Amino acid sequence: MGKNLKLKSARVAKDMSQKDLADAVGVTRQTINAIENGDYNPTINLCIAICKALDKTLNDLFWEDD
Repeated sequence: MGKNLKLKSARVAKDMSQKDLADAVGVTRQTINAIENGDYNPTINLCIAICKALDKTLNDLFWEDD
């Protein structure tokens, strides 16, 4: 699992810090950081919450393009 650059760019595009996004989905900033760095595999429920917060789909942010 590599870095999630799609998540980071979507967050930056909405002018949200890692803490802003973390607060919006009810996790710590460290969790968002770990997801972006590819160090943590979020649950599907967390993925969905992040997508809703960023107005993106699971495809946009989490599914790998083969």
